[in-house]
Amino acid sequence: MSRFRDEIGEQPGIAANMLARRRATVDSIGAQIRDAGPRGFLIAARGSSDHAALYAKYLFGRRNRALVSLAAPSLFTHYSSPPRLEGQCVIGISQSGSSPDVIAVIEEAVRQGALTVALTNDAESRLAGVAALVFLLGAGPELSVPASKTYTASLLALALLSQAIDPEPAFEQALAQVPLALSEAVVREVELDRLAPALLGPRAIVLSRGFNLATAEEVALKLTETSYILARAWSVADFEHGPIAVVDEGFPVLFVGGGGPVAADLGRTARRLEGYGSRVIGIFDGKAGEFDREGVVGIDSGLPEELTPLTLAVLGQLLAHRVALARGIDPDRPRSLSKVTRTW
Repeated sequence: MSRFRDEIGEQPGIAANMLARRRATVDSIGAQIRDAGPRGFLIAARGSSDHAALYAKYLFGRRNRALVSLAAPSLFTHYSSPPRLEGQCVIGISQSGSSPDVIAVIEEAVRQGALTVALTNDAESRLAGVAALVFLLGAGPELSVPASKTYTASLLALALLSQAIDPEPAFEQALAQVPLALSEAVVREVELDRLAPALLGPRAIVLSRGFNLATAEEVALKLTETSYILARAWSVADFEHGPIAVVDEGFPVLFVGGGGPVAADLGRTARRLEGYGSRVIGIFDGKAGEFDREGVVGIDSGLPEELTPLTLAVLGQLLAHRVALARGIDPDRPRSLSKVTRTW
């Protein structure tokens, strides 16, 4: 149907390969980070990789009790005023490994003597050549402009890195279930046609909280770049502090939920929006709570909330693909975009 759809379908196999073949690498990186004892993590990324960085902010914060900051690359490039990075572990995430501003952050971190790690899909990239430690995603060539398999590969790499730094048997067992869970998400594709009609207009909002705030951001990006919908993501907490004023009768709001302590917040906001006449739909891994079943597509993978951004990213990618087809748009060739974007 499209390269985008083909690459979405490759993700269970890529996850299985990463788990089988790259554990020695990630365990070594984790051990070196643990030995260095960094005060925190600074992560540089752009686009979809920036959403992976947001995921890491919650993952490393919850599992590793680490303070995670997202880099402001323009401080390193345009303003020539990089922050002091002593005692930090600086991670660069870029599927191509050629984003100049991400590379600039890693180069400065090397200059300052900070521990550096690259997550990239290209072993020959500048980013891989600059960083002290490199985790190759091994996702194979990604030909479609919208990222799919490199995004979930980045999430899984971060989850493996978190586990390598602070091993936990239950989380190890959950990681082993990721490929099967991704396969379960892929086979729900046709069900997503129930949600697509709500997203055929020019605007949409995507809401979540916690670990899946990153997923909401990624799904909003996918809807925007594949279907030209002006989609915006918010945490439900931030949404109720002002942006909720934009909704009116029939306004489409997509919820993304993976259970956990934030599930009740999503339900409360959904009920409030239904009271305003908004068109509330959702994708879920786990119980959907009080959401209308006709407006929900979900799975119940059994994964902990920390890993549901993987399955929900796949559901979100498939939804974006179905919406693009419904709108008569080729998702492989978004206007004004190219596969590699170089920003300073």
